[in-house]
Amino acid sequence: MFVCSGYRKPYRYTIDAEKNAFNHNNVGLNYLKDRIYYAAIEEFKIAISLSQNTQSTAIYKTNLGNTYMIIGYPDMARTCYEEALKMYGLNLQYYINLAKCYEQLNIVPKKIKEYEVSSSIYDKIMLGILYIQTGEKRRGVIILDDICLSEPDLLITGAIKQYLKEITKSL
Repeated sequence: MFVCSGYRKPYRYTIDAEKNAFNHNNVGLNYLKDRIYYAAIEEFKIAISLSQNTQSTAIYKTNLGNTYMIIGYPDMARTCYEEALKMYGLNLQYYINLAKCYEQLNIVPKKIKEYEVSSSIYDKIMLGILYIQTGEKRRGVIILDDICLSEPDLLITGAIKQYLKEITKSL
């Protein structure tokens, strides 16, 4: 009798912050596509606040940085790109975005000096991209090529090789 009765377990709604962050990011991308920049910025900020210190957060920060670059605020974009790179340093596009931001801020020579003294492989990636960005393509290609030879198993190596193919076509 109890089995056939109208008894049901109470419905429990669970909030999934990661899913909500993903949705806010997508709404932000739609606003960005429609050139509604303020709304896009707010949506990306919500996504970042819902998803902290994950690989997807790096994507949201990059999207926020891209929006700031579009509206002409490279100083604000710089923070976003640097944080995204710290969270996930295996996406070559993050390095390229940051290099373009440094170029907009006219601090590339200063950054080259900083990265030259570092022994970190990730700083060497940034150094190679900065040289390419400033027009010293051969020097940048040599640095990135050395990374590919010395670190063939690194996850970012494939992306670096593809980037080098595109760059060397114009040499």
